[in-house]
Amino acid sequence: MKIGILGAGQLGRMMAISGYPLNHQFGFSGHSNDEPSALLGHMFALENNADNIESLAAFADVITYESENTDVEIVRELNKDIPVYPGEKSLFTTQHRGREKALFDKLNIPCAPYKMVNTLNDLRQAVSQIGLPAILKTATEGYDGKGQFLMRSEDQLQEAFDSMNGVESILEGFVNFKRELSLIAVRGIDDDHKYYPLVENTHHDGILRLTIAPAQAIDPKVQKIAEHYMQILLDEMDHVGVLTIELFETDSGLVVNEMAPRVHNSGHWSIEGANTSQFENHIRAITGMPLGDTSPVHNFSAMINIIGELGPTDIALKMANAHLHLYDKSERKNRKLGHINIVANSQKELDNSIKQLKDFLPK
Repeated sequence: MKIGILGAGQLGRMMAISGYPLNHQFGFSGHSNDEPSALLGHMFALENNADNIESLAAFADVITYESENTDVEIVRELNKDIPVYPGEKSLFTTQHRGREKALFDKLNIPCAPYKMVNTLNDLRQAVSQIGLPAILKTATEGYDGKGQFLMRSEDQLQEAFDSMNGVESILEGFVNFKRELSLIAVRGIDDDHKYYPLVENTHHDGILRLTIAPAQAIDPKVQKIAEHYMQILLDEMDHVGVLTIELFETDSGLVVNEMAPRVHNSGHWSIEGANTSQFENHIRAITGMPLGDTSPVHNFSAMINIIGELGPTDIALKMANAHLHLYDKSERKNRKLGHINIVANSQKELDNSIKQLKDFLPK
C-alpha cells in the first residue's frame, strides 16, 4: 500500500523504516528536500512543487500525519477522496488545549483545573479561581516547553500575559506529582485495541530527556486505570492509529495532562524494547493489518534523547545493549537530533548503561 505522510520529520522517517518490511511504499509532504524523511520515499517538497499536498494525495492510498498542528482543513479536504487516519475529530480536539480538556471533563477523566484566557482580566479572574502556582500555556501550538509560563505570584500577571503574544491561552492549575508517565495505545480500523506499558518520563526545560520502560513499581491497577482512560478516548474520537496520553502520578491517583494523536517521543523505546514498535503498529492500524503484540521484549528498557549536539555517539555504538538512532538533522540548540535505546536484563544493568551515556543527559 502507498502511504502518504503529512510532514517529513523524524517521526515520518521512523514510520517508513518500520513499514518497508511490510511491503508498503511512502511519500512525504514537507518544505524542502533536506528534511529527515526525504531519502526514505517519494518527497513532495513545497520548494519544488506548490501543489505538493495534491501530489501526495495522488500518490497515496491512505494518509497519516506527524503532528497535531496539521491543518484540519487540509485533512478535511483530503478525506473526501482518500482515507486519512487518525481522523478529523482526533486532530481537531488535540490541537487545542481547551477542546482537549473539555473532552476530558465530558468523559470524567481527571485533569488539572483550567480556565481559558483571552485578556489580562481573564487571567486575573482565572488566577483568583485556580490559585497559584499555575501554568499559562498557549491554547494551540507549543511543544517541548515552548509557549508556557509558570506563574508563582500575582506580580507576574502582566509578564505572563505578555509572553503569550496576544494569542488565546489556557491557565492550568499546578499538579503536585510524584512522577510523569505516559501511555501509548493503538486502535485498528476493526476497533481492536492494544496498549503499551506505562513509561516514566524525565523532562528538562520542557524537553523529554529520558524514558524508562516499563515504569518501575507500577501497581497493575494503575495500568488498568490508564488503559480505561485511553480506551474511552480512542472510542469517543473513533481514533485509528497510535494515541498518546501524558499523565501525572499523584498521591490521589492519575491526572491526565494532555494527549497527542500520533507516535510519540516517549514511545521510541519500543523499537528495540517491544515485540512491535509504536511505529509499526501505527502503520498496521492505518492500513487495516492486524495489530502487533505490544509486550516488552526485556524487563528493562530506556530511551535517551540526543539534544542540540550529537555528542560522543561512539560510546553508544560500543555498547552491546545500546541502539543508536540518528535523524539526519543538523545541530541546533534544543533540537532533537536522535535517540539511544537501551535494553537490559536487570535494574543494575539499566542503571549502569544510563551512567555510561551520562554525557547525553542534562548535568
